[in-house]
Amino acid sequence: MYTPRAFAETDLRELDRLIARDAFVTLITTDAGGAPFVSHIPVLYARDGERIVIEGHWARPNPQARHAGPALLIVHGPHAYLSPGWYPDKESAARVPTWNYAVAHLHGTLETTEDAATLAGIVDRLSQANETRVGSDWRFEPARPDHAGQLRGITGFRFQAERVELKFKLSQNHPETNVRGAAAGLRAQDDANAHEVAALMLERLERRRSP
Repeated sequence: MYTPRAFAETDLRELDRLIARDAFVTLITTDAGGAPFVSHIPVLYARDGERIVIEGHWARPNPQARHAGPALLIVHGPHAYLSPGWYPDKESAARVPTWNYAVAHLHGTLETTEDAATLAGIVDRLSQANETRVGSDWRFEPARPDHAGQLRGITGFRFQAERVELKFKLSQNHPETNVRGAAAGLRAQDDANAHEVAALMLERLERRRSP
């Protein structure tokens, strides 16, 4: 991923924040012929220091369920369009439109599993995490034959990250007046993504201003 120095993040707590915000990721692998294959899936995330493990599952017919080895996992953060009209120096600096965003690329190794107990654990933890998020209480019950039977239709995976790239493109290369002008423009939009990007921009600005 192209990441100018101004936009590079190294604090893994920023990855924690991204995945806590949205644990629906893009997983990219290659088949035996080297062709890329992409899935979009919800995941479970765990980090202990620099050790990062991500788990999830596919429908068993998904071709990616037969892939293992090197993989790329993308965690998507908020993103928003920035109008050059929001910059005080738009004319003198001949500003142009851009897009601000936060994203993480995790490079690592993928392992697959069809072990029933492992699959049951993944499904149970995924359902608990997401049911809590929506205020509901459905539970996976492995002792129920009809629930346990559903496991035959999925393949699980475990992804261990070996390299993490964090890119937070938030106008760090602009003067403070531009950052504040663009953040105000974003906050005026009826768009939750725009508001999140504005908050991140102002957060980075405060870091820049702190001794």
